[in-house]
Order: sequence, then C-alpha cells, then structure tokens
Amino acid sequence: MSKQECVVLGQDGADGCCPGLLTAPLDEDRAETLAKVFKALGDPVRLRLLSMIASRAGGEVCVCDLTPAFDLSQPTISHHLKLLKQAGLIDSERRGTWVYYRLLPETTDQLAAILTRPVGAPATEPAGVAS
Repeated sequence: MSKQECVVLGQDGADGCCPGLLTAPLDEDRAETLAKVFKALGDPVRLRLLSMIASRAGGEVCVCDLTPAFDLSQPTISHHLKLLKQAGLIDSERRGTWVYYRLLPETTDQLAAILTRPVGAPATEPAGVAS
C-alpha cells in the first residue's frame, strides 16, 4: 500500500465546489486531489466502513462496533479507517479507550456534485446504443 499522504477534498482554499467532471475538464492538480479521495474509496472494506459510519443512527459509531463486522484484525480495520480519515471522508474522536467515527458530509456532498450532471443538461446515450 502506498505511503503517500492524502489531500482532503475541498480544503484547497477555493470557495464552493469546483466544476463537475461533466461541465469542464479537470486541471492536473484537481484530478490528482480527486484521485486520492477516490482511491480511498476504491477498496470494498473501506466502502463498507464508510457506509456503516454514514448510515448509523446518531451519526457516529464506535470502532468497537465496526471491527466485529469484518473477518479482519483490529489493526487492519484501524488502517482502513485512517485512510478514510486522511482522505477527509470521516473524522474521529477518542472517548476513553474507544474511538468514535462520523461521516464528513461536506466531502461526500462535493463528490456527488462533481459527478452530477448539470441541471438541464441533456442525457447522453452510451456509444453503440441505437435510438
């Protein structure tokens, strides 16, 4: 696994969200930043962890409730959580001996906005599909 540091999406000093993929070509820096966030999401365990955290009633979950859901060691789960945190997708708070995780919805909202077709834009048919 790569040891490179993840850049948190949306903390590049820009006000608001950058143009989506479907409205303008990405510049090199933006593409690199987004790739790091999508790389953090590119693992089934991390996707499940993010889903478990995001869907939890109350908005947060203890690591003690996450670990039993996987056939993985606690250090491996902690590593996956660390990568999600470095990508700016989740945050954590230590309470005694346990760590509680919560979703950072502003990051997932930005990802959704980047992938969303602009309002009023015509839907395009995939290549090779006849009308």
